[in-house]
Amino acid sequence: MSRIGQTMARLRQEGRLGLIAYLTVGYPDVESTLRLVPALAAGGADMVELGVPFSDPLADGATIQRASHHALQQGVTPALCLDVVKQLRARGLAIPLLLMGYYNTILAYGIDEFARDAAVAGVDGLIGVDLPPEGAAGLQAACADRGLDLIYLLAPTSSDERIALVAGQSTGFIYCVSLTGVTGARQQLPPGLAEFLARVRRHSSLPLAVGFGISKREHLEGVADLGAQAAVIGSAIIDVIDRAPAEEREERVREYVEVVTGRRRTSV
Repeated sequence: MSRIGQTMARLRQEGRLGLIAYLTVGYPDVESTLRLVPALAAGGADMVELGVPFSDPLADGATIQRASHHALQQGVTPALCLDVVKQLRARGLAIPLLLMGYYNTILAYGIDEFARDAAVAGVDGLIGVDLPPEGAAGLQAACADRGLDLIYLLAPTSSDERIALVAGQSTGFIYCVSLTGVTGARQQLPPGLAEFLARVRRHSSLPLAVGFGISKREHLEGVADLGAQAAVIGSAIIDVIDRAPAEEREERVREYVEVVTGRRRTSV
């Protein structure tokens, strides 16, 4: 069982919702990423998605687009993202790490080479934001050969046929996009989320992670009530980083995660 699978199994045994936290690699800078990821883990994040900056995003809202643009301007590449994972592992970080990005970056790097180097660096899984399951055979095989989980996204607009296709190919968990739109913090969970998760669950027993628009403790409680196994928070974490003085970023991020996971009761 992969490290992601082990974590999901532990969460199920403990009867609690997992938190998957997102950071764009290189935002505000690479050294900050190396400090912020352990801060997320210390606050209670069960996994961390590391966003690979890309020049032409499809699903990212304004907050993550801005972070990715900033990272690209600083010269952050897929190879540098892999090096960041390697450095985090060398510093003793043990929680699952996933790379989240667009398929063109993997094609440009080389599918087999990317899977090989990701596994060597200590990556546990890949999330292909725009990866269609119909065209994923090469990456699927490369990930399987290297022990990497390959996670697909499903949206509320996904047909039952596509849900079944993704369910048959996914490993680790299925990423359920909560709404028809882009990333970014929202005030409330969308009203059709329960029906969407029920449709996905009819086709798969894999853990379900809900992302897009998640930012508050109440959101996590709502996601847990709907039977998901994890929630993903990204834009809201970047907002916390933006509001914090540079010398307080790690502390503020850790406190934010403690609040949304229920470890801390006061707001930040």
